[in-house]
Amino acid sequence: MSAQIILASASPRRKELLEQIRVTYLVNPVDLDETPFPNEAPQVYVQRLAAEKSAACVVQCGNTLPVLAADTAVVLGDVIMGKPKDQADALAMLKQLSGQTHQVYTALSLRGQQHWQALSITEVTFRTLTEIEILAYWYTGEPFDKAGSYAIQGQGGVFVESIRGSFSGVVGLPLFETAELLAKQGIKVV
Repeated sequence: MSAQIILASASPRRKELLEQIRVTYLVNPVDLDETPFPNEAPQVYVQRLAAEKSAACVVQCGNTLPVLAADTAVVLGDVIMGKPKDQADALAMLKQLSGQTHQVYTALSLRGQQHWQALSITEVTFRTLTEIEILAYWYTGEPFDKAGSYAIQGQGGVFVESIRGSFSGVVGLPLFETAELLAKQGIKVV
């Protein structure tokens, strides 16, 4: 089956989620500066990055196929937590999330006949974590390239006491919103 879209991401999790809903794709990741602007609201931040990623991908690939891009951020209070810079950063993030409820924002941008966007916001509550658990989790290697330094679909899932919203959105590609956007482009997933 030929590709239906171009995915502007190298994320293995996003690829797995597209495969789950039987959407065929080509991969063309784009590399952008993901630094939030001063005082940029989390919703604006993730929507801006997703739109910039899809636009950059269209420039690179042309508009032969629709382009899907996503961006995910973990937000505690008003602090946007991206991917950790190093071990100290990851440990600090996990300590901050311990025993707290945070939000995971995932924005989608689909460029095809038009430009469509969607946003998923999910509340995630962590149980209280010990220093030993946090350090042991770092050594699994899982926190390294994850927003907020954890993977809900991996070993980090044991930290999650509750979730209200989209599990797939926390993983990095909210399937409900993805299916809605793809339907606007004429791509049915069921």
